[in-house]
Amino acid sequence: MKYPSRLQLANLPTPLTKLEKFKVEGSDVQLWVKRDELTGTEVSGNKIRKLEFTIAYALDEGCDTLITCGGIQSNHCRATAILGARLGLKVHLILRGEKPEHPEGNLLMDLLAGADISYLPPGKWRTHVDLARELQAQYLQSGAKAHFIPTGASDEIGLWGYIAASEELQEDFVALGMEPDYIVMATGSGGTQGGLLVGSKLFDLPGKVVAFNVCDDAKYFEDKIIEDVTLWKQRYKMEFDEGDLDIHTIEGYVGPGYGIADQEVFNTIAELAQSEGLFLDPVYTGKAFHGMVTEIQKGEKGQFSGASDIVFVHTGGLFGVFPQQENFRFG
Repeated sequence: MKYPSRLQLANLPTPLTKLEKFKVEGSDVQLWVKRDELTGTEVSGNKIRKLEFTIAYALDEGCDTLITCGGIQSNHCRATAILGARLGLKVHLILRGEKPEHPEGNLLMDLLAGADISYLPPGKWRTHVDLARELQAQYLQSGAKAHFIPTGASDEIGLWGYIAASEELQEDFVALGMEPDYIVMATGSGGTQGGLLVGSKLFDLPGKVVAFNVCDDAKYFEDKIIEDVTLWKQRYKMEFDEGDLDIHTIEGYVGPGYGIADQEVFNTIAELAQSEGLFLDPVYTGKAFHGMVTEIQKGEKGQFSGASDIVFVHTGGLFGVFPQQENFRFG
């Protein structure tokens, strides 16, 4: 595979490990975890894989500033802020929500990394792209050139992150002598899901790619992925049939809303931490892992009927645990 410009920012390859002690009650399914929370410490998670390509593109275009957007506790914004500091790039974040009196979690790390932040209340979030364009114009007037990265770096450039990860998974499967029935992840902006779907086809991976949405609905992700893949084909002159993608997004586990989890999710996070020393978050991985376990427990009526081996892609999010610590129950 010939990749476009790429920076070596993540600690790769990440391990694919078997869960030895955590078992799904009433099932013999073997769970495996692709440990992408180990792509770095401060930059932990899936976003850095996309940013390796996105920031490389920005540098090739002569940019010295990065503008991006997300929620107050955005993992993507945190990773961008930290990588900007490491690379000597100015970072300006547009965050959905009011400025908190006491920043914590990802937001605290954004500020420590020196990012400039504009806060937009949820009711005005639809204008965030307009604000980004205004900021680009302002930076240009001051002699800087800014590249705008969409939410989650999920676009035709960021798609390369998990296309490359699919090649890594292919090597994992060969090394371990295993062929999973499913490859499972959380999806919030569609880039990881889209990249794995494309990469699965390009590298002929075993296992059906399945995602649990943590916001929006299955139709949104189908449309978003088709759009990103179509633009990817056009930009990189790729021969690929996006109509052949089997986009499977399992609904029903968003809970009360984006970033808000039911108590069962917090219980699952605690159970996995206690049994394996593996930490999920309540925004993305906790909801997806809980959904996967629930579907496995349904047996023949669930989404994973007949599966023997399932790979869960751990996309990070550890710092999102701390702002919600009051939801964990002990003793």
